[in-house]
Amino acid sequence: MRTLLAILFVYTFSTSYLHSQQPQKPTASEIFQNIQKLNFLGSALYIAAHPDDENTRLISFLSNDVKARTAYLSLTRGDGGQNLIGPEIRELLGVIRTQELLAARRTDGGLQYFTRANDFGYSKHPDETLAIWNKNEVLADVVRAIRKFKPDVIVNRFDHRNPGSTHGHHTSSAMLSFEAFDLVNDPTQYPEIAKEYGTWQPKRLFFNTSWWFYGSRENFDKADKTNLVEVETGNFYPSLGLSNGEIASLSRSMHKSQGFGSTGSRGSETEYLEFLKGDFPKDRTNLFDGIDTSWSRLEGGAAIGAILEKVEKNFNFKDPSESVPQLVQAYQLLQKLPESHWKTIKTEELKAVIADCSGLFLEAVANQASVAPKGAVVVTVEAVNRSSANIALNAVTSPIIAFPATFVPTPLKKNERYTLESSEYSFSATSYSSPYWLKEKGTLGMYRVEDPTLIGLPEQVNQFPVKFLLTINGVEIPMVRNIVYKYNDPVDGEVYQPFEVLPEVTSSLPEKVLIFASQEEREVPVIVRAGRDNVSGTAILQHPEGWTVTPKQQFFEITNKGQEQTLLFTVTPPKQQSEGTLRPLLQVGDTFHDSELITIDYDHIPVQSVLVPSEAKVVRIDIQKKGAHIGYINGAGDTVPESLKQIGYQVTTIPPSEIYRENLKQFDAIVVGIRAYNTVPEMAFKQQELNAYVENGGTLIVQYNTSRGLVTDALAPLPLSLSRDRVTDEESEVRILAPKHEVMNTPNTITTKDFDNWVQERGLYFPNEWSEEFTPILGMNDEGEPQTKGALLVASYGKGYYIYTGLSFFRELPAGVPGAYRLFANLLSIGK
Repeated sequence: MRTLLAILFVYTFSTSYLHSQQPQKPTASEIFQNIQKLNFLGSALYIAAHPDDENTRLISFLSNDVKARTAYLSLTRGDGGQNLIGPEIRELLGVIRTQELLAARRTDGGLQYFTRANDFGYSKHPDETLAIWNKNEVLADVVRAIRKFKPDVIVNRFDHRNPGSTHGHHTSSAMLSFEAFDLVNDPTQYPEIAKEYGTWQPKRLFFNTSWWFYGSRENFDKADKTNLVEVETGNFYPSLGLSNGEIASLSRSMHKSQGFGSTGSRGSETEYLEFLKGDFPKDRTNLFDGIDTSWSRLEGGAAIGAILEKVEKNFNFKDPSESVPQLVQAYQLLQKLPESHWKTIKTEELKAVIADCSGLFLEAVANQASVAPKGAVVVTVEAVNRSSANIALNAVTSPIIAFPATFVPTPLKKNERYTLESSEYSFSATSYSSPYWLKEKGTLGMYRVEDPTLIGLPEQVNQFPVKFLLTINGVEIPMVRNIVYKYNDPVDGEVYQPFEVLPEVTSSLPEKVLIFASQEEREVPVIVRAGRDNVSGTAILQHPEGWTVTPKQQFFEITNKGQEQTLLFTVTPPKQQSEGTLRPLLQVGDTFHDSELITIDYDHIPVQSVLVPSEAKVVRIDIQKKGAHIGYINGAGDTVPESLKQIGYQVTTIPPSEIYRENLKQFDAIVVGIRAYNTVPEMAFKQQELNAYVENGGTLIVQYNTSRGLVTDALAPLPLSLSRDRVTDEESEVRILAPKHEVMNTPNTITTKDFDNWVQERGLYFPNEWSEEFTPILGMNDEGEPQTKGALLVASYGKGYYIYTGLSFFRELPAGVPGAYRLFANLLSIGK
């Protein structure tokens, strides 16, 4: 997969986004593709709400077939979704899905942008969405993206005319795009953004429709299509050896945390786009019909276009360097043109093609993956001219690290490696490398970004630039590379990862929620991690009023960077129920540190270092429980087992191969993790074993599954059907339908107060049909909707109990919601 991604990597010129990736090493065919893109001056912006909403077939078509500069504007980073590859949720999931979108764009050739909107979870209506998001601010971000990117064509993924019929985020994305289309050319609308990027008027706006939006293929076939544009997206690209559908599926498969692996398609495929605003194209197969996409679009650009057309026509696939003199001539002419949007873009594209045609390799590599601010790091630059082109290196400079002042201009002879080391102790960068949108505390619906120049970017780019000042064929051409880190792995060989600036010391509390079911004191470990050698200081554990922590202060001393020291504090809760937060605070010299460093490391995305507040929620609650030994069958990934251990349960993970009745007898109750019936194939033939466990006296609790993609419809020993019913308002009223039922009274008395302070939602994918043996326990609904009764269903079966719940315990327990713990303890205790 890494090799294939490297092949597809050159589809995008946005090298500044790829600071953590291997350097480009394009083939002659790929260089030719980029030269063709040089000769197309047109752009398209695709707009939707989340990662994975985008139509990768259309994005790949626009980028690789039309050769247009193409971008996807995702209003959110997908923070509110589920994670199929690990335990990260909320902000950490947003970091993963941001990188997955970047990986998708590297594959299909597009660029990636965002707004500051936070994916707060499923929303049933755009009115709710836009109220939580702050419509004015998100609309400002959409306007900013359009004015900055200056698309000729905008394509909406969703329909703006059907509020309430689908996810509120989806409809909102289309509504905001539709509104922004008429605002972006008015300098009185968001004047500060207009001052920064100018105004702009896209040529036309489309809705990327399909038969699905018409209800059926039959309805679509009968529909009036006079307002639709049709484009063929099933083309095959011989120079790449891939069809557009195959590229699109590789791109879609980057959304691994969502489980969206896709099989490549071949053959004819048609995309339909409904015209909404602007000028309808006369050619109904060409989105750019009537738009000048040639070099004549720039004042004085015709001469450049004439040169580059000859480069394209006469390109030598055996020796691309033959094109360097003409490319340099075009670059020189381009620099003489007035400043403009397209001049800036084409300058960077031309520099990339010149480097590729000349086989020019430029790199700046740090000798360590991370340093503390102003830390001791050495950066080695490497420059190699692997062609006969006349290239000289005149200077190497950087705003954050110094290179020897006695630098002598050096001709880069063919295939001779040139290296240079930075000056000792000259590194001056102080800003941490954590995702920029997480540096300030935001709201439920919006991230807070203080620097307006960062708004919309997928990540902070070129944080550690090194400039190579080159002369190529007598013309000065500066090229910038971001500092990276690389090392040799015994299995994978050369491995690249981001170079980062991180704090000199960080702390973490291993348990993010600490539940005190009695007044008994507990030892709480604080792990201190060194970000540099020879670091020492003091640590205190800040605590809520009424709680006691001893000792009040501890000393730490760590010799080597990366090492950890564990400090033990004794925490005593108050007698009465209480909630609060523990926060470690470290002092090194005159500097205080209160961050935790979280490393996200998956094969399909670059390593991500995320700095978050170091803290843990502490809860003192009166909670009773029965039973002790719980078996847990993992599903799509959650931290419920760790949460149950917090209240004294012994939890054992049950691999699918060990789901057989003799083995299950040892457990007082068995809990099935979220989406297990969607993601664990073995569940299709293990249900009989689980049914037998219940029949013989066991308690089985099954947590939510999606209604589509089940490995089996037999989720229970009794008839039960899932639906898409959900309650998204975490503050919606909860009605107790069976107040005398055991799960509401034993061993803890559950009242409506136990549903206070839930997070993100009540629950999702509730059953809507069940046999009479089931007792519905809770009723709830979102405003304006009928009551649902499938959130919690309990049935006796044989000697035991089967429980199905769509309540979002996987969110509530890690968030330390007291009532969720009390209710879950009752579910585990039933019948005992």
